[in-house]
Amino acid sequence: MLTTGETIAETGLDAAALKPAECDVSRAAELPFETVAIDYEGREHLPDAETLAGLAEELEVRLTTPVRAEGFDPLGDDSGYDRVPDEVQRVAVAGHAAYLSEDERRKAVAPRLRAAVERDPAAWVGTEGVERLALATGATQFELLSRTTERDLRALRAAGFDGELAVYAPTVLTDDDDAVLDAVGAYAARRGPVASALPEGAATDRTATGRAREVLSAASRDYALVGSPAAVGERVADLKEAGADLVVGYPARGVEEFAN
Repeated sequence: MLTTGETIAETGLDAAALKPAECDVSRAAELPFETVAIDYEGREHLPDAETLAGLAEELEVRLTTPVRAEGFDPLGDDSGYDRVPDEVQRVAVAGHAAYLSEDERRKAVAPRLRAAVERDPAAWVGTEGVERLALATGATQFELLSRTTERDLRALRAAGFDGELAVYAPTVLTDDDDAVLDAVGAYAARRGPVASALPEGAATDRTATGRAREVLSAASRDYALVGSPAAVGERVADLKEAGADLVVGYPARGVEEFAN
């Protein structure tokens, strides 16, 4: 029987992404990875400096910092940086509207991303919704997996981009459709093309039926890494063949799925 570490190794994933609203991020030390990315889910869920510093002693830690959010605005209130240990690296992002105030959402993204990378040249830059702005920084591009990711990666490489490319993907290590929809159905439903194809008011979890279930089942496999560790490993290999340097998996069914 394979150990969890051997199973995860079969996936080819390079790092894990954890959500502090869902789990104790200190559990990253239990995972068979040398790198962990910690998502931003609002100030109330920001891990404390002691936790981050402890993890950084054992792992490469990257913290998502929304450049429009007060506290992480490199052209305004940047007091949040004082709470982040120097050993912790950044993933600079525009910031999801759900975690921003109305005033924060109105801030210009481009100059802030540029300033964030000037401040921390080793930062990755999240590309969702701001692909051209992210590319202009020249920093590591942190792409969100979609049905066009492989094509997009090849296009970037063909255009001469020789910087680092990382891909973020919710990961579900099963092919059981009910389990997949419970884990990533709602996530897939938020993607624009999927939302347009879904019947109004359709369920997005295992209770989805008919056309909604067909759309969600296919979309879950477009926007997430789904299947046995070997099947996930094949898709990760395809992403790397297309140009990705790193693939970062978010354990959509809980950190236990990746833990030793």
